[in-house]
Amino acid sequence: MRLIYVTAYLPDGASEAFIIPEIEALTRLGHQVLVVPRSPGGGVVHGEDLVAISRRERLFSPRVLKAALQVSAAAPIRALSAATCAFQSRSAWLAMKNLAVVPKAFWLANVARLWGADHIHCHWSGTTATMALLASRISGIPWSLTAHRWDIVDNNLLSLKVGAASFVRFISQDGLKLAKAAGVTAGAKIRFISMGVRIPECRDARPAGEKVVLCPARLEEVKGHRFLVEAWRLLRDRGVGAKLWLAGDGKLRPRIQTQIRELGLQDTVLLLGTVPNRAILQMYKEGVVSALVLPSVDLGNGHHEGVPVSLIEAMSYAVPVVATPTGGITELVTPGAGLLVPPENPVALADAVQPLLENVGLAEQLGHAGRRRVIEAHDADRISEALAGAFMNASAPLLDAAAAHGSGEIRRIPYDGVRLQRVELRDLGVAQGPAKEPKFIQDALH
Repeated sequence: MRLIYVTAYLPDGASEAFIIPEIEALTRLGHQVLVVPRSPGGGVVHGEDLVAISRRERLFSPRVLKAALQVSAAAPIRALSAATCAFQSRSAWLAMKNLAVVPKAFWLANVARLWGADHIHCHWSGTTATMALLASRISGIPWSLTAHRWDIVDNNLLSLKVGAASFVRFISQDGLKLAKAAGVTAGAKIRFISMGVRIPECRDARPAGEKVVLCPARLEEVKGHRFLVEAWRLLRDRGVGAKLWLAGDGKLRPRIQTQIRELGLQDTVLLLGTVPNRAILQMYKEGVVSALVLPSVDLGNGHHEGVPVSLIEAMSYAVPVVATPTGGITELVTPGAGLLVPPENPVALADAVQPLLENVGLAEQLGHAGRRRVIEAHDADRISEALAGAFMNASAPLLDAAAAHGSGEIRRIPYDGVRLQRVELRDLGVAQGPAKEPKFIQDALH
């Protein structure tokens, strides 16, 4: 199949690395994937391997606006009908966000038809789903979406999108619970398919020397870094010798830097900033990381973790993990597969981390149990097989019609390295590389 994956930023930006294993697994199954970010720009951090199969066009670029005008002129009634769904938004702000992606949705419809897409799938149920919904209405190509967490809470036309999509994938039972609270009725279209990772070989033996605890998370309130830093002060006072590495960036960086300095932890707590995902995985492979800690908190009103892929990745390498039972974490870290401690509790965090640093047998036991848990429920290859089956079922009428009319190959643009680059400008009307969207646009559409 030919699948279009609509993302928020990927392959650009420092987020959405968790989508990469899924796309790679689909390509290993023989499917062709075209990645279309809603808002490209800001540099490639994790998705360099996806750049060659991406169409990165700015939200309001001349090509997008030209394509939108052409689509509107060719099918004015259909275009108007598609765009009016934005006015069903529950607030004027959401309506403005949805209207902002209408031109790119029309451009996407054109790209999908020219490329010969069989299915459009998007991650996030916010404006990326609005794009996919409208592109499907214009092109007639079936679409589906993956809903995560904050986007469910945001409730941007969620019920309408569930009704219009071929199927809706929830990655956690917690996410489905949030959707039901937002008024979504569970039905035949609902799929529970978790996020996954490619299962690695067993990691290298842990090298002798200083132990490292890693917390790979954006520096945001929901991640609970301040409680981990306070726990690290307790561990230092107990004479535990280890380093704490905080991999990630965000608006709380100045506050966390101040806390580290005031507690005198500059020599043992390191702020690494944004670290490419492949570098994090290499740390796990080489045995550099002794344990991973994710001290997440629940901020209320649905603002909590989903099922963090950062935990799944570490567990797949048999790295023992410490987390909190917030959001969907308990769906992953089952009894024996890791340690769960109460949120906002530095003492409990310190008490959980200390034995993992001092008792090699316990660390290995928990690490291997966590790895078995990931193999059982989060293998990207098995998950992508399930997704591919859902895509095939959703697009079966389109594929059958193409086969019946002998048009399955005629409508397709050849998909091969060099030639694809030549058709990129001529047939798809896509720039070779994006200019960065203004920050106020990126913030508004998030």
